[in-house]
Amino acid sequence: MSATLTPGEAPVSLNEARGWLRMGASIDDAVVAQLIRAATNICEAFIGCRLIVSAVEEVLSVGPGAVQLGVRPVVGVDTAALLSEEGSETALGDGDYRLAIGRDGTGRLTLSGAVGGGRLRVGYRAGIAAGPNEVPEAIRQGIVRLVQHLHEARDGSGSGPPAAVAALWQPWRRMSLGGAA
Repeated sequence: MSATLTPGEAPVSLNEARGWLRMGASIDDAVVAQLIRAATNICEAFIGCRLIVSAVEEVLSVGPGAVQLGVRPVVGVDTAALLSEEGSETALGDGDYRLAIGRDGTGRLTLSGAVGGGRLRVGYRAGIAAGPNEVPEAIRQGIVRLVQHLHEARDGSGSGPPAAVAALWQPWRRMSLGGAA
């Protein structure tokens, strides 16, 4: 239930992608914008992190121990509320939970007091960079190259994505084998 990428938040602009594709102005803008969004989503899935800081909202089950947030890297928690089975919501203050952020950017919320079962609605911010221009250049270059590949293969022909894309993104890839990070 995380927030989706909205126009203007793409790490690569339409003009940058058109320039890389050697396209004239405004030709196939809708197609290129769609390819930028697709390439960005593929990149985020590959590296396991949101690129540009944006709002995320999740509803999570509460059990013993910490609740792990689903999107990385966590920047901060804005809101937290317990949800009852009847549908009521109890807002939590800053003293009602503790946020711990691991080295890999994973956020874990530990609730104060004995809260067992139920659900927790958490609003937080996650992302590597504050804006498109702060996204590391290698990640941006990989997105542009993937846009080119997707554009060339849009008729269904062609091979897999270029190996250079994965090589550009590899240093930022976050994987976990389980356990605490």
